[in-house]
Amino acid sequence: MEGKEEDVRLGANKFPERQPIGTAAQSQDDGKDYTEPPPAPLFEPGELSSWSFYRAGIAEFVATFLFLYITILTVMGVVKPVDPGKNKCANVGIQGIAWAFGGMIFALVYCTAGISGGHINPAVTFGLFLARKLSLTRALFCMVMQCLGAICGAGVVRGFLKGEYVRLNGGANFVAPGYTKGDGLGAEIVGTFVLVYTVFSATDAKRSARDSHVPILAPLPIGFAVFLVHLATIPITGTGINPARSLGAAIIYNKDRAWDDHWIFWVGPFIGAALAALYHQVVIRAIPFKSK
Repeated sequence: MEGKEEDVRLGANKFPERQPIGTAAQSQDDGKDYTEPPPAPLFEPGELSSWSFYRAGIAEFVATFLFLYITILTVMGVVKPVDPGKNKCANVGIQGIAWAFGGMIFALVYCTAGISGGHINPAVTFGLFLARKLSLTRALFCMVMQCLGAICGAGVVRGFLKGEYVRLNGGANFVAPGYTKGDGLGAEIVGTFVLVYTVFSATDAKRSARDSHVPILAPLPIGFAVFLVHLATIPITGTGINPARSLGAAIIYNKDRAWDDHWIFWVGPFIGAALAALYHQVVIRAIPFKSK
């Protein structure tokens, strides 16, 4: 017994403190287990001569084209009048619209994240730009390509549906009767905040380093956030939270009803994206307060 007590005493002297494990060990001051990417420069002239720059723009164009094509076509199928006596399962309803938007974002972010970042949304691009994740040159180019892709996607849907497209409001966003413009603006701000905050959290360098599965699963929470926001705000604004989506549908529909409230679907998402970037970078990550 005396020998065992001596071993215990020697062990306690050799290891006087408990050794942290798990996340406690990861938070020690002896070094980071991840690398914080450096801020992107405001202007990067060399990008203009790089194929990866134009490849990213093309990827954003194609992704937004496919996004508008599938989602607007789904919206058209839901709003089309149906005789319930003939087919009770003729359309997918509001839940189906939400799944179409969320599911397409999930699939397209997965496909394009490694090429362009998989933004598919000027508000997301704007939020990432404010966080210095990409240069102004790349941000503007991606936004332009997203808008062009959205216009083309909505245009193809109109080509398929012809007269029905205008009669069914073309999938355009506007504030629904019974709601004020302030209601619509608030819904767009909060909805975009949810989306962009999810983007920041799902692609965080710190989380990606500690959980190897995070980069693979990142499109899932982003798509699910889009799905949930659509469930909540379709009755209010038809859910924009994506200026390219709203612009593409408005241009192809091209009626006063779509343009009267159109500013809401730019101002709201950009404010929501800015707030999400500020919250994540300053409050959650405290990046401005970290010592260099």
